[in-house]
Amino acid sequence: MANAAWRDSARFPRFFFIDANAALPLLIFLVHIRMWTFLLAILAMTFFGILERFKFTLPIFLRWLRSTLAGRVRVAHPQWRE
Repeated sequence: MANAAWRDSARFPRFFFIDANAALPLLIFLVHIRMWTFLLAILAMTFFGILERFKFTLPIFLRWLRSTLAGRVRVAHPQWRE
């Protein structure tokens, strides 16, 4: 079992220190070098860096955002059926 490559299968991909989710804006910047694409890439890398600081992934952050926007009170039945 010296060659167990499955051990690293749960790790999230990275490009050096950059999160893989920020790779798309970085790729867009490298293909279309403009100031707005540079700012988009920097903004995306900053956003994903902040998420990583708080130990969030993108799906976990979206679930947290959805539950925060929904509020504390959860209705058991939809309003249109009452």
